[in-house]
Amino acid sequence: MRSRALDALNFLLADVRGALGPYLNVFLVTSMHWSQSSVGVVTTVSGLLALTVQTPAGALIDATRAKRALVVVSLGLLAVGAVTIFALPTFWPVLTANTLMAVVGDIFGPAVAALTLGLFPAAALARRLGRNSAFDHAGNAAIAVAAGLVGWAFSQRAVFLLVPAFAVAAVFAVLAIPAGAIDHARARGAREGEAAAAGMSVWRVFADSRPLLIFGACAFLFHFANAPLLPLVGQKLATAHKDIATAMVSACIIAAQLVMLPIALLVGHTADRLGRKPILLIGFGMLPIRAVLYTRSDNSAWLITV
Repeated sequence: MRSRALDALNFLLADVRGALGPYLNVFLVTSMHWSQSSVGVVTTVSGLLALTVQTPAGALIDATRAKRALVVVSLGLLAVGAVTIFALPTFWPVLTANTLMAVVGDIFGPAVAALTLGLFPAAALARRLGRNSAFDHAGNAAIAVAAGLVGWAFSQRAVFLLVPAFAVAAVFAVLAIPAGAIDHARARGAREGEAAAAGMSVWRVFADSRPLLIFGACAFLFHFANAPLLPLVGQKLATAHKDIATAMVSACIIAAQLVMLPIALLVGHTADRLGRKPILLIGFGMLPIRAVLYTRSDNSAWLITV
C-alpha cells in the first residue's frame, strides 16, 4: 500500500510541481503578447525567491513530523496560484502567483525524499529512488500529453486548470501513505534502528561534510545550466509555430521523459553496483553537449530530438 501510494504521489506531483512552467512562458508570449523581457522578469524573480527558500523548506521538512500535512497545504497553494494565472493573466497577478507556485514547489522534492527515507530501509533506497524518478518522469510525460490535448481542444489558457485537478488527486495519494508507517528518525538521517538525537542539527551535519558540500555545489551548477534550456527552446518553437505552440512544447517534454524514464530505472538498479560517481559524471557530461547541440540548428525536429 505504501509503495503504491508513493508511486502515485511521485506521478501526480510531477504534474503540479512545475511541469507546466514551460507552458506559462509560451502562453504569455504567444497568447497574451507579453514581451520576452516581461516574461524574463516573472521567471527570474520567482526563480530567485524559490532558490532562496529551498534550503529553509528542506530544514522545515526535516524538523516536522507533519510531512503529509505540509504537502497537502502546499498543493492547495499551488492550485490557487494556477487558478490565479488562468483568471488574471496580467503582470502583477502572474508574478505573484508564479512566485507562490515556485516557493511552495520547494516543498515537494525534499518531502518526497524524506517520506521515502522514512518508509524504506537503506538497503532498498537506491532502487526506490530510481522508481520514484521513473514515476516522476512518467507524470511529466502524462501532463505534457494532457496539456497538449487541452491546449489544442480548448486554449492555452485552459491548460492551467489541470493543476488544481491533479493537485486534488495528489492530496488523496499522500494521505494514502499510512502516517504510522513513517520512521521520522530515519527520515531525517538517523541510522537504522537509531533514534535521531534531540539536538541533532542538519546545518551542522551539512557544514561538517565536505563531500556533501561538494555534491551540493555540483547539483547547483548542473541545475543552474539545465533549468533554462527547456523554457528557452519552448519559446523558440512556440514563436515559430504559434498555431500549435502548446503541442510543440509538449513534444519537447514527452521526448525528454521517454528517455529519462528507463534511465531512472536503470540507475536505480545499477547505482549500488557501479557507484554514484560514474553515473553522475555521465549525466553532468551530457549537459554541455546538449546545450551546444541546441545552437547548431533552428529546425524544429532537431530541437525536439536534442
